[in-house]
Order: sequence, then C-alpha cells, then structure tokens
Amino acid sequence: MAQVPMGRVTTYGDLAGLAGQASASRVVGGIAHYGDAQLPWHRLVNRFGGLAAGFHGGRETQAQLLAQEGVTCTSHVVDNFEELRWRPVQN
Repeated sequence: MAQVPMGRVTTYGDLAGLAGQASASRVVGGIAHYGDAQLPWHRLVNRFGGLAAGFHGGRETQAQLLAQEGVTCTSHVVDNFEELRWRPVQN
C-alpha cells in the first residue's frame, strides 16, 4: 500500500494480486479497515473506482483526502478512474 503514488488509486484486487492472492480482495479490505493508520488507505478503491463504505471517517473523508492529492470524485466514484489507476508490476 505504501507504494501507491500520491494522486493515484489502486483496487483491493490489484493489491491482492501483487501479494500473489488475486482472489483475496476481501482480505485486503479487512487489512485496510484494521491496518496501520499510517499507510495511505484512502488510495484504495473498489474495482469500479468506488470509495470504500467502511473507510475510517466515511466516504466523505476518503474523498477529501484524495482531493488533497488532486484526485476528484463524483457520487463517491473516482473521476478518470482508469487513468489514475495504479497497477503494480508483478515479477
């Protein structure tokens, strides 16, 4: 999660795939919900670019944090999602 650049977003599935567990997106969500608050969890969205309903502080807080990085959202979905989506390279 720490590798996701400012101004970009990634999905639960993308992170799960990076960990070698492509079908474990729900596990990633659980880790995000209870994980280290110092990590930029606000950059994590669903596969459609939707903001996380369970984000600490709610979707509005997530949208505000993303906006501080230049990422805009409409109706709780990241604008230009595919353009801003960070897809980790797997080796």
